[in-house]
Amino acid sequence: MSTPLKIDFVSDVSCPWCAVGLYGLQRAAEQLGDEVALALHFQPFELNPQMGPTGQSLAEHLGEKYGMGEEQLRQSHEALRQRGESVGFTFGERERIYNTFDAHRLLHWAGELGDAQQLALKQALFAAYFTDGLDPSDHDTLVRIVQAIGLDGGAAREILQGEQYADAVRRQEQFYQQQGITAVPSVIVNDRYLIQGGQPPETYARVLREIAAEAAG
Repeated sequence: MSTPLKIDFVSDVSCPWCAVGLYGLQRAAEQLGDEVALALHFQPFELNPQMGPTGQSLAEHLGEKYGMGEEQLRQSHEALRQRGESVGFTFGERERIYNTFDAHRLLHWAGELGDAQQLALKQALFAAYFTDGLDPSDHDTLVRIVQAIGLDGGAAREILQGEQYADAVRRQEQFYQQQGITAVPSVIVNDRYLIQGGQPPETYARVLREIAAEAAG
């Protein structure tokens, strides 16, 4: 019998290691097969909550925030590309970083529709930004992403044009900050165990197996 594990995946749409972590976690679940049954829920975290409506040059942003020069940027991008490739995710070229609050509002909405819908939207948002270089703050882009995975584009546009789910997202962000989450991805298992960073599938698999064994008693 599979051991059910609740997974709260705290992350941002504009966090590349979150994409690596999600796909690594999914590969780990495949490795574990019937040993575990993951109930995956995505929780909001904004790396740049004050980012303006037009975004910022990625090179400029990383230079200001982390002091990264051109060569460091190149090395970081190549490391991400290789890690992404190893877990089945493609990193393309992107030039800007954007505000992600509205994307989190749609993820909250998708979570109300079901875990599968929320996962599909999260994957589509990662691909739109990191693979295709699209703007995840642009409402038309977001509506197209929603429609592409079979969800209601009209409902999504109505959400984006108003303030629906804004308070809910902020409450969730504050909750996880109060729990000490300051970096993402943070993978919280059964409300007790924390795995941080975009880990390789083997690491996720080992830790999940240990937690499942403990949960099974």
